[in-house]
Amino acid sequence: MTDSHDLPPPPAAPPPAPASLSVNADLSRLEYVLAQVTGELLRDRRNERRWRLFARLAWFGLAVAVAWGLVAQRGKVNAPNGPHTALVEVRGEIAADSEASAENLVSALRSAFEDKNSQAVVLRINSPGGSPVQAGIVNDEIKRLKTLHHKKVYAVVEDVCASGAYYIAVAADEIYVDKASTVGSIGVLMDGFGFTGLMQKVGIERRLVTAGENKGMLDPFSPVSDKQRAYAQAMVEQIHHQFIKVVKDGRGARLHERPDTFSGLFWDGESAVEQGLADHFGNLDYVAREVVKAEDVIDYTLQENVAERLAKRFGASMGAGAVRELEAAHALR
Repeated sequence: MTDSHDLPPPPAAPPPAPASLSVNADLSRLEYVLAQVTGELLRDRRNERRWRLFARLAWFGLAVAVAWGLVAQRGKVNAPNGPHTALVEVRGEIAADSEASAENLVSALRSAFEDKNSQAVVLRINSPGGSPVQAGIVNDEIKRLKTLHHKKVYAVVEDVCASGAYYIAVAADEIYVDKASTVGSIGVLMDGFGFTGLMQKVGIERRLVTAGENKGMLDPFSPVSDKQRAYAQAMVEQIHHQFIKVVKDGRGARLHERPDTFSGLFWDGESAVEQGLADHFGNLDYVAREVVKAEDVIDYTLQENVAERLAKRFGASMGAGAVRELEAAHALR
């Protein structure tokens, strides 16, 4: 049996860690976190700089492409070596911001008339009409160019030649249609909506403050007085009389006027020829071959070129990208 006095003493407990080691560990962790945050910030800055550089280069490239397209392509036609029929398309709504605007049509007409090889100009029309102002500008310019260059103008109607489109067509020397074309609609309208009855039922009050008793005229949320309605009617009728005069001047003795000729009705091509609203049946190829005697047809219509389409699409995509970036940044906050 061993005496307890002979047993070795128990091992001594390890000394406590110095306080400096704990502080160093905390500092190391803090430095690591700071390094991580700094690295993320630097990466974000680099990505931001890259995106900014890319955007600048992209906009620069776009500007170069648009400039090249506008200078080199817009309004450019493949001029033939010999006599030809010059074509100008009148398609869609006639409005200041459309392809069938007065600016575009007049520019194309001038190019067509000024080409020494163009034997005549054909307006190929497929339009429901539009602005009487835009149509009037084109009508006036056609008459001026005919007198200046002594060239014939023929209007060829496809599906529709109505209202403002017919306003343009009557400036031509002859109008050709298909038997099923829609022609006419010699009238003027001013349309809108009125919500006053609905507002009364719902209990909504219109608060409109104007300087000038007629400044709020034709406001859809306010009643129209008899005086204002009479004024609007008189203005529409005056424009209608202008339209009628243009048609009579353009068609002359060929027009067989009926009580409903200027009522705003429209007719098929066969009825239009019978009434003298049009002259003959025929399409573009027929007119070029049999009437103008220049079978080659060159299109002078101003077209939206590749650079312009690229500008619109790129601008839309850039705008959408910017919106997404702003939304993402807002969500992170």
